[in-house]
Amino acid sequence: MAVTPSTSLLSFLQRLQKTAFEAFGGTDFDPKTYVDVPLKFALSVTQDAFQKLPRNANGTVPAEDLKRFLEAYFGGAGDDLVHLTPHDFVREPEGFLPKVKHPQVRAWALQVHWLWKNLTRKVSDAVQAHPDLHTLLPLPGSVVIPGSRFREVYYWDSYWVIRGLIASKMHDTATAIVTNLISLIEQYGFVLNGARAYYSNRSQPPLLSAMIYEIYRTTGDVELVKRSLPALIKEYEFWNSDIHKVTILDAQGCTHTLNRYNAMWDKPRPESSIKDQVFASNFSSVSEKQQFYRDLASAAESGWDFSTRWMRNPPNFTTLATTSVIPVDLNAFILGMELNIAFFAKVVGDNGTAERFLENADLRKKAMDSVFWNANMKQWLDYWLENTCEEVHVWKNGRQNKNVFASNFVPLWMKPFYSDTSLVASVVESLKTSNLVRAAGVATSLTDSGQQWDFPNGWAPLQHMLVEGLLKSGSQEARSLAEEIATRWVTSNYIVYKKTGLMHEKLDVEHCGEFGGGGEYVPQTGFGWSNGVVLAFLEEFGWPEDRNIEC
Repeated sequence: MAVTPSTSLLSFLQRLQKTAFEAFGGTDFDPKTYVDVPLKFALSVTQDAFQKLPRNANGTVPAEDLKRFLEAYFGGAGDDLVHLTPHDFVREPEGFLPKVKHPQVRAWALQVHWLWKNLTRKVSDAVQAHPDLHTLLPLPGSVVIPGSRFREVYYWDSYWVIRGLIASKMHDTATAIVTNLISLIEQYGFVLNGARAYYSNRSQPPLLSAMIYEIYRTTGDVELVKRSLPALIKEYEFWNSDIHKVTILDAQGCTHTLNRYNAMWDKPRPESSIKDQVFASNFSSVSEKQQFYRDLASAAESGWDFSTRWMRNPPNFTTLATTSVIPVDLNAFILGMELNIAFFAKVVGDNGTAERFLENADLRKKAMDSVFWNANMKQWLDYWLENTCEEVHVWKNGRQNKNVFASNFVPLWMKPFYSDTSLVASVVESLKTSNLVRAAGVATSLTDSGQQWDFPNGWAPLQHMLVEGLLKSGSQEARSLAEEIATRWVTSNYIVYKKTGLMHEKLDVEHCGEFGGGGEYVPQTGFGWSNGVVLAFLEEFGWPEDRNIEC
């Protein structure tokens, strides 16, 4: 399997990261900072100066010397992105959130809308002129970043950012994001996890076609569809290449093809190199270490980094085995991609492609019914592979992961599932009794492992996919559950904002008005997808004047 080579810049920055950790250490040390810093001088000049730094007896560089070196030879992390006020930003857009009647909620929603100004950037001219001095990738258009340590554009975050931008009537900014992601497909053959050189070893949940669909639905931009279609088909081929494809023989003797996350990488992730190496030290053989690194990077590709969902023996982190899981949500996203490509092909008059992708979607729906659906639990369950080397895997009931995750309900976001009335009734009942719906929204899992994609954290994209799937079903019972989840989520975001003055990356759904924690970095603020989902929920449900907003 192809493993993207490290550039010499990245190799050097990982050495710098290790040196900085030895010099500064501490619990709040963020290794990502040291692979994000731009160089002021050529790499060879910087390396020479690094070699000449004084060393302590144990080989470490004294903290003061390293600080001076960093100031002299590097810009700040994120300095190669320039703040930009989007031209389509207005303080109060015409027709903004017409159903929000409550004055305090409306004032807060405008503050969230104004955050797009803080989070919009363009790649500086320096990156275009000297790409060899930066891990940031040059991009043609403006970007909206998540915020805090995430100072570059990210793949799946961008879907919910775009949903928020549409609520904010910022269609040009939304289209620019899509243009950037298409440019990555044209260069690399897939959308990278994020726009950094060190993310070229993996993708993220494939939602580009869904972004384009939402923009087209709002603007009717046929040119965008025409421009996107070849790139989307190329991305589809990436997700259906041999590394991602798995063949399953079901209980009825039918063969199905489904997909898994599988990063093209078997080394420590550069942005977290020192931490990955500590975990890998639990393995003795090189091949075990390489497999662990691949599973780590594949968990990052899933967007759920990290969760007991990917562990053979939870909560033991070293039993991470992401490439052995066929994930429910990834296959739902690819089903959505198939339906969207078919829809776009019809728009541009390519009926042959439309038919082929409708057929693919139909086959995937059958595969998901057969491999994932659990009639007792009334949920779709991830499937664990016994041995990733087999050509064809024989389906066994015992290989379904019977633990409850929010992802078990994500297929409901897709039309073939939400349009099935009796199925929706079963799934709504299952969600209600699953224990996932808590005081402030839907929990990610029921296991409190200390990982961030587990209990008690709730994440904006999970709330949104479940709420929108419930809504689109047209069932009254589903709609009232959707509104209940959305109301709890919006309330908690509002209270957290009032307490901290910030929008947070994740919330603690067990306690209304508390932000989330856990995982491999401190809680982040900003925050792209949280802002997008709050605005999308307020656009859909509004907020009546007489409804209090309090925990």
